[in-house]
Amino acid sequence: MTFAGIKDARQRANLLTFLKEATQKGGSEVAQQRGPMGGMGGMMGGGQVPKLKKLEPADRVQAITYCKDTYTATTANGQTHKFWERNLRIKTDASGDGPEKNAPALLNAGMMGDRADVIFADPNEISPFIAAKC
Repeated sequence: MTFAGIKDARQRANLLTFLKEATQKGGSEVAQQRGPMGGMGGMMGGGQVPKLKKLEPADRVQAITYCKDTYTATTANGQTHKFWERNLRIKTDASGDGPEKNAPALLNAGMMGDRADVIFADPNEISPFIAAKC
């Protein structure tokens, strides 16, 4: 399996912080508890909770369409991102760090750019937001 690197700057910074802490005297125990991506396993969905209230246009979803086996997410900067139906995860975050209502966030979830999470503020937003369109 090839490794394409860590494209996300925040994940790279978390890994560097982990490595620095792990190599300091007495730091390995703390680093082992936190893991290289912070929190509860990083790559498995743990780590720092992103603050989604003030999103950059590239991270704020304007529309999602569905055709056959593909979701197309259009962001506020006009870019479109296509995902195979099993590679787009729909989530909610009603916490204080979650997105504003009707302004879901698009977050990369895979190292190859082939997976993503769309995070809504409320479950009731999901169905009306996704349109069948080929």
